[in-house]
Amino acid sequence: MSITVVTPSIPPRGEHGGILERALASVKAQTTRPKEVIVEFDEFRSGAPATRQRGLDRVKTEWTAFLDDDDEFRPEHLEVLRAAAQDAEADYVYSWYDVEGGQDPMPQFFGLPWDNAQPHQTTITILVRTSLAQEVGFGGEPEPDPNGGGIVVSGEDYRFTLGCMELGAKILHVPQRTWIWHHHGANTSGLPYRW
Repeated sequence: MSITVVTPSIPPRGEHGGILERALASVKAQTTRPKEVIVEFDEFRSGAPATRQRGLDRVKTEWTAFLDDDDEFRPEHLEVLRAAAQDAEADYVYSWYDVEGGQDPMPQFFGLPWDNAQPHQTTITILVRTSLAQEVGFGGEPEPDPNGGGIVVSGEDYRFTLGCMELGAKILHVPQRTWIWHHHGANTSGLPYRW
């Protein structure tokens, strides 16, 4: 099971603050090493979805794991997700996180099995079949809340997840905290006073 890690990065933040180095060090420390790591820089401020897509377009392995430059994997992250994907024959696997510098914006979803009838917000720190990810991609417009809340769900992670679900992907939640979600001055997720 070959894995590529795709990391979108904003050059000034990643190069000068040590943030990207921290993310890449966490990939290097994995108990299951990826075959390749692709860092895609957002040179023209095209945004995370477009930058992530450019990285995804370059992936040649069977599986893709995403890691934003300001977050980090715990050493067992890829091992846990890979084993879960193999055991359950899943197409898309996500775990949970610990938050540093903010609070968990979605604590109510930790440990809940994925339910296609009631999809919920997830993050993009996932392991997914590359062919599925490339078919869904990171384009498109925000979608209305499927639970009837009337609000627009703006996260590209959620739109991506819904796209995978619509294509019949088997989505699996692993109720373990295998990565760290860092909040800082540029984040809004996990910092409700900025919403």
